[in-house]
Amino acid sequence: MTIDYSKHPDQLVPAVVQDPRTRRVLMLGYMNEAALEKTRSSGLVTFYSRSRNCLWTKGETSGNLLYVREILPDCDRDTLLILAEPAGPVCHTGTDTCFGQENNPPFLSFLEEVIENRRGASPETSYTAKLFGKGRARIAQKVVEEAGELAIEAMSENHDLFLEEAADLIYHVLVLLADKASCLDDVLDVLRKRHKQGHSRRQ
Repeated sequence: MTIDYSKHPDQLVPAVVQDPRTRRVLMLGYMNEAALEKTRSSGLVTFYSRSRNCLWTKGETSGNLLYVREILPDCDRDTLLILAEPAGPVCHTGTDTCFGQENNPPFLSFLEEVIENRRGASPETSYTAKLFGKGRARIAQKVVEEAGELAIEAMSENHDLFLEEAADLIYHVLVLLADKASCLDDVLDVLRKRHKQGHSRRQ
């Protein structure tokens, strides 16, 4: 990766840090060649501190580290986009981002994590764990049952119950995806491909 540090008088390029899951911009820092190299080698976002004149790894004191997932230069190669997952609040004030925004993952992604964590729980305390314990055939059967109940409620006038049945179906589909070692993003990738193919056929 070739970065043009010469465009900046202090040889420091702006580095925008973004959460790859939520797409929230977390913070802005500056990197020189040594900071970028340490970021790449360590997997932790490391900046150059202009006030202290030294490298500093974000979160090295607080423990709220930034784990690098991808580094992208801009078209002029004088600015960096760092995709990194935060281990905690990013701002020194205690907020999720340095711009005062919350950085919560999309709820369905959060729910997928909850479902996966329930896999090893006791069936006595977790309905999800009980489902996993009964096996894939039972999980698949529940998806069929919930789909049928949703279809029935679609023909009724009880809108709240219709939404409840829709929620039940989505939840059980997520459990089935987890049991098949898949996730919602895999399904979204299929939908995106179909969408692109549909556009191509109409051109």
